Amino acid sequence: MAYDKIITIRSRLDHCLDYALNEEKTALSQAIDYGMNPGKTHDLVTGINCGPDTAHRDMQATKRRWDKQGGVLGYHIIHSYAPGEVTPEQAHAAGVDFARRLLGDRYEAVVSTHTDREHLHCHIVFNSVSFVDGRKYRSDFKSYFGTLRETSNTVSREHGLSVIDPEGQGRHYAEWDAERSGRGTVRGVVRQDIDAAIRESFTFDSFLVALRRQGYTVKYGASVKHTAITPPGGRRAFRLDSLGNGYTEADIRARLAAVRSGSIPTPPAPQPIVPKRYTVKRRTYRQSQRRKLHGFRALYVYYLYLLGGPHLRRRKPPSFAVRADVAKLRQYQRQFSLLQKYRIDSDSQLATLDEALQARIDALTDNRKDLYAKRRAGKDVETEIAAVNGELRRLRRELKTCGKIEADIPRIRERTALYQEQRTQGGPVRDRPTKNLRGSDLTGRER
Repeated sequence: MAYDKIITIRSRLDHCLDYALNEEKTALSQAIDYGMNPGKTHDLVTGINCGPDTAHRDMQATKRRWDKQGGVLGYHIIHSYAPGEVTPEQAHAAGVDFARRLLGDRYEAVVSTHTDREHLHCHIVFNSVSFVDGRKYRSDFKSYFGTLRETSNTVSREHGLSVIDPEGQGRHYAEWDAERSGRGTVRGVVRQDIDAAIRESFTFDSFLVALRRQGYTVKYGASVKHTAITPPGGRRAFRLDSLGNGYTEADIRARLAAVRSGSIPTPPAPQPIVPKRYTVKRRTYRQSQRRKLHGFRALYVYYLYLLGGPHLRRRKPPSFAVRADVAKLRQYQRQFSLLQKYRIDSDSQLATLDEALQARIDALTDNRKDLYAKRRAGKDVETEIAAVNGELRRLRRELKTCGKIEADIPRIRERTALYQEQRTQGGPVRDRPTKNLRGSDLTGRER
């Protein structure tokens, strides 16, 4: 049974090769050298379309030939076997067979088998650029579960090894991570709206009507192969059969039929959160005067309040767009923390902070160049370099957050204004089309 993990190499291809071939060296060259470390591999090293000792030089020559020296530099696959399932020679033979079938005659690669762990594993480091036509290898959700896993399972079967049978349908990492960490997702909001529509429906047709009343666009009919719904203001449709167990068309029809037959009661509506009551002992103390927030900070405080959760269970919850933004709650919290740290309330103040951060980054970069020169001259400046690098990482994160604030402010302003307007007028809070807005659309994907 082979388990595969693929890692994208975006900087220092030589470092990765070193990692694979020689543990003593420094991500493509380090990965190659780590894999070829004699203490780990016992000479179980094979070059595909290149020599193991000249792999980095060959890969760099391919990049120069096709003028593709930036972006993703290469990929590092860790091809692992269960403890005791194979011998080192069998593991290496299967790993080489897997790499040849996956990469064919298009990419340079190095395969090395490590024997220093209880589970034998192969390191496969390969160039992102094809030496045949210069096309780059594309690693995504589809290629992993379609090409890579299928090839790995095929090779495992032919070599008499067990395979991993997937359980259920694969999910995007962002959705899995949000669910694991307890954050909301766009799909989770869609499921909540479906549950609400089922509670007020008796048949599937009345269920679709209830969804339309919520502002959804429904794609359904005799000529439609898969029933799909588009959230209010969204640009991406969700097929019902992609929302998981209990939300396919067959599952929803079964839930409605069970309610009609009386085998299960109508699902109750979620109960609103009742605040706890406390007994407060009065005492005399001096209160510090609390300053009132203005501008950007006041806007973010109000929007974070809307994303807080209890509003999702009120009679007039915020629009779908606001509820879908719960998935970005941590991002907005980081943005507010930056605004609070530097007391930023206006566009001009944000622009000033942006310029100051960039100036500080430029100064530290120049300082680091001097430190690098001193290190080449033999001086011990590693502590100073580490301190500068840490400060640069912090400043670059803050500069990136400034850019996100600038992009998100127009959308936050529009959504909070729309919520206040429609709440004052009464009726359900629905979304307006959100054209020409910077940032992300209502599906949570970056434009």
